[in-house]
Amino acid sequence: MNNILSLHGADPENLYRSFNLPIPDRVIDFSTNTNALTWPEIHVDVERLASHYPDNECRKLRELIASREDISPSRVTFTSGSNEAIFALSHVFTGRTAILQPTYTEYRRAFKNARDIFTLDDAGGYEAVILSNPNNPTGKFMPDLSRRVMNCPDTVFIVDEAYIDFLREEKPERLCIFPNVVVLRSLTKIFHLSGARIGYVIANEEISAALRSFLPSWNVNSFAQELALYFLNDSAFYEATREFYRVNTPLFMEDLRQSGFEVMSSDVHYFLVRVEDDGEVIRHLLRHGIAVRHTRNFPGLEGRYIRVATRCPEDNARLIAAMKEIARP
Repeated sequence: MNNILSLHGADPENLYRSFNLPIPDRVIDFSTNTNALTWPEIHVDVERLASHYPDNECRKLRELIASREDISPSRVTFTSGSNEAIFALSHVFTGRTAILQPTYTEYRRAFKNARDIFTLDDAGGYEAVILSNPNNPTGKFMPDLSRRVMNCPDTVFIVDEAYIDFLREEKPERLCIFPNVVVLRSLTKIFHLSGARIGYVIANEEISAALRSFLPSWNVNSFAQELALYFLNDSAFYEATREFYRVNTPLFMEDLRQSGFEVMSSDVHYFLVRVEDDGEVIRHLLRHGIAVRHTRNFPGLEGRYIRVATRCPEDNARLIAAMKEIARP
């Protein structure tokens, strides 16, 4: 268990190795926050996509997003997942930066000298502040960011909205209208494209140009571009996903509460469960073929919780049954 701090979610094989446990034939992975629904049938021209260079400008995708957001395509930059954008932005913003904690651990890897803050009341005076909204790992959504942004016009807010499409109730603000906001969007979560790696950034013209100067040519592969175009135009799959989580997440959370655990409130499809000994809980679940996300590398959480994402009802029931075995009376 020595190297557990370096693990992300969606890495059950290494989690088993960290606990020195054999890997079963099937692992139900609750540590990943990606869409659990099955893809529709998709046909792509593999030979064409594999044998030609991708569109270096991602023109079709940029024009599509720009049209939907009513902005210039020059303000949209596609990247090989949000992580590439995060690391490129760390070269754009080299001054005094802050990270709103607890949050996604890759921000710290990219912005190595950033200061941790735990409230946006402390956001003033920084060149840039990085935050996730909805928050990863808590699942909480901050609805009043526009007021914060306007109160700190000299600070750039880098807002990672990777899970914005999973919001059940809250209506997100349109933050891209503010010149001091950089919006990160991931297509890998809602469309289950983690292996393809694709996301995009919306920023003002100056920041967008600076960001692209730190990206390699052909950074978004042809398969990722093709799949993103398909799913962005497939409203049926998108709406089916939202309805699935709108119905199933509250049921899953309540079943866990009824099992004897404190489940923290969340606005999306993943949430925190308070535990006394996360190592004991994780090991127990691994023996049942179930992986969950530890929180030992999230400042402010330090292993007092596990993070769980909603899956299909049958999988959810298996986790609940396993958790009941260790619930405190």
